[in-house]
Amino acid sequence: MANIKELARQEEKFGSGHRACSGCTAPLVVRMLMMAAGDKPVVASAATGCLEVVTTIFPYTAWKGPFIHSAFENSAATMSGIEAAYRSLKRQGKYDKDVRFVAFGGDGGTYDIGLQSLSGAMERGHNMVYVCYNNEAYMNTGIQRSSATPKYGETTTSPVGSVEPGKKQFPKDLTRIMAAHDIPYVAQGVPSMWNDLITKFQKALETDGPAFVNVLAPCRLGWAFPSEKAIQIGRDAVDTCVWPLYEVVNGQYRITYKPREKKPVEYYLKQQTRYRHLFRPGGEAAIAEIQAYVDEQWEKLKRLAGEA
Repeated sequence: MANIKELARQEEKFGSGHRACSGCTAPLVVRMLMMAAGDKPVVASAATGCLEVVTTIFPYTAWKGPFIHSAFENSAATMSGIEAAYRSLKRQGKYDKDVRFVAFGGDGGTYDIGLQSLSGAMERGHNMVYVCYNNEAYMNTGIQRSSATPKYGETTTSPVGSVEPGKKQFPKDLTRIMAAHDIPYVAQGVPSMWNDLITKFQKALETDGPAFVNVLAPCRLGWAFPSEKAIQIGRDAVDTCVWPLYEVVNGQYRITYKPREKKPVEYYLKQQTRYRHLFRPGGEAAIAEIQAYVDEQWEKLKRLAGEA
């Protein structure tokens, strides 16, 4: 497990002073990844999105190492090309440093627009880590729904009104889609559980081959909660099993955190304005549907981990 004292002594590889919203958890994801890397050099790429915009506004940058901005759809392809060039240089004896390669993308650039690029990089077996900072919508362009947006979540393209109840579909399970690629390491995490997440980042960075980490990144703007609640919201997602923490190592599922008391989903939903319509008269059925879905997915995960 990660050691907080050792981590605190490290030099920061990701600077403060970026332009992220107050309470944004995406920079925390990057800082924890960089901490997990220790003294090893990291080459990073990021798809167009919140993270890229707030950390690289010309002429400033929050990245203290090599960084490349990719298009919305090709962060994984860009990093796979860099990793392939690195292997070529090592074979030719022109470079001998041990480097880690990490691609970042939001859920829009990962679940949707960049899925083909990501799948190809994983299938080819590039020695890289892909991190999805999943804030469950296209936040950078105006809070439009993505395939990671939860059912009944309100966005600008899945509005709530007399006709529409918010998004009509449950989210895509991208973590298990990545596990189906039979890559060496896949995991889910959340910055609120820092020890669990940094430990998973350490495992991903030490993996010989492709690794994928899906990180829930609560968004103060799109989810509409007070900025000081960001870490608590993440904990509530885990304690309600809306976002279970687990890893898949060489095809073997392992749950890394089990709530002492599994809380009802209302505990998580009621703190976010994007779900406020569910707590008006008539919303009880939708909440019950979400609860049944979460319970079903939790039981399915336990079966995959051999804990049914």
